[in-house]
Amino acid sequence: MTWVNFFGNALDPKVGGIAFFGIFLSLAVFLIGQYLFKISNGFFLFQPLFVGMVLGIFILWLLAKWFGVSLPTFYMSAYKPGGDILFWFLNPATIAFAIPLYRRNDVVKKFWLEIVLSLIVGMVISLFVIYYVSKGLGLNNKMIASMLPQAATTAIAMPISGATGGIPAVTAMACIINAVLIYALADVLIKVFRLNSDPVGAGLGLGTAGHTVGSAKAVQLGSIQGAMASIAVVVISIVVDIVVPPFAHMMGLF
Repeated sequence: MTWVNFFGNALDPKVGGIAFFGIFLSLAVFLIGQYLFKISNGFFLFQPLFVGMVLGIFILWLLAKWFGVSLPTFYMSAYKPGGDILFWFLNPATIAFAIPLYRRNDVVKKFWLEIVLSLIVGMVISLFVIYYVSKGLGLNNKMIASMLPQAATTAIAMPISGATGGIPAVTAMACIINAVLIYALADVLIKVFRLNSDPVGAGLGLGTAGHTVGSAKAVQLGSIQGAMASIAVVVISIVVDIVVPPFAHMMGLF
């Protein structure tokens, strides 16, 4: 069986493989990650998103080698049609953060000014830190542009990355790695920054740095932490959407 017969004509964008493969592969690697995460009692390296990303890339690489085509060609023709369908669902999933936010809107109303100002100031500072650290590591402009939007959740960060000359796939990987690290280190970071008695600060920190995965951890800690993480994801995504493009232009990245 040839590559063309199994996945469609890779050279014809009107055919472009089959959507089912991308959907099936994404669900399969995620379920494997969930299983490993469960039997390892929540070991952070088995976080389902991280396992899914690594295992998915490895399977795509193996299949590309097997069929004798390049990995980019295999990805675009065999996986992307289904991957795009799943990616569409990220937007309504992001909107679902309004639920824990609504449940604790009393806290939001009380601290709304502190919340908004702290997130905006922190976001602007983080852009300069990301830019100069990336420069110090010798990354080129394309890679730096890929790093800048990582504070936003993946569904927001990827389009911004593409619009500013970055690589959306690299941005997605940065977002996922961020989320996995924050999930793993959440308890330690809360103790280090003495946020045990500050549920508002703990939730904002987890949502800002850990996106959806950090928000899941915040929900485990309490309703206030979950609501604050939700508002952090929403506000930071808006700020990133507004601030990153002019910042990237100011720094000469595109």
